[in-house]
Amino acid sequence: MRADSRSARIQVLVAEQAARRGARVGVMDVCTAAVAALPVGGAGISAMSRTATSHPLCSTDDISEQLEELQLTLGEGPCVDAFTHGSAVLTPDLLTGGLQDRWTVFADAALETGARAVFAFPLQMGAISPGVLDLYADVPTVLDAEELADALAFADLATLLLLDARIEETGAPVDGALADRGFEDLGGYRAEIDQATGILTVQLGVGIDEAFVRLRAHAYAQGHRLADVAADVVAHRLRFFPDSEPKRTDDGD
Repeated sequence: MRADSRSARIQVLVAEQAARRGARVGVMDVCTAAVAALPVGGAGISAMSRTATSHPLCSTDDISEQLEELQLTLGEGPCVDAFTHGSAVLTPDLLTGGLQDRWTVFADAALETGARAVFAFPLQMGAISPGVLDLYADVPTVLDAEELADALAFADLATLLLLDARIEETGAPVDGALADRGFEDLGGYRAEIDQATGILTVQLGVGIDEAFVRLRAHAYAQGHRLADVAADVVAHRLRFFPDSEPKRTDDGD
């Protein structure tokens, strides 16, 4: 299946979940749609950062909620490894030999919750990674190539929603601006934010994570969409400075 048609199909599934709730599309809808589409029993998303406290954002059931809490509390598990290494961690069977050595406490604790298989997908856009999508099954489970591709598409959409959401200190998404976009041109949307963040690393002389924080903070403070601020940066209509507020330019040069 072509990547664009897969992405479009996943977007429809997620939008349908939001319509059932009568609300804007959010990361919870990604989790719910993933559980309906894949051979898994539950899903959860945790917001993660190398510089701030990580915390669970949503989960579809008690087991997935416990798995999110366990991994963040213990500091080990597929979710932590996926975030640290920036790649999917697929665990078809938690009873597989060696996993107890890899995850000394988590493996047994996860089995006690009722999970048997766990799949973790980092939420990534370029060098930015705001969290991880976890899926679990209560029986040994292997995702085939199509299912794995779908899971990655769900993670990709969750990334866009999470980055564009305005998140309060509690971690609760309070705005879903991406929903208003109708999911159009998600590839360009992702690339433009990534490009703007790269530009800010040069303008501010900081790393990619701090540059993204500054970009997002400005969007929040001005009440603008993240994508709109990124577009202004890329078009040189908006310039950031290390020791002062960003300033708009008149000519875009």
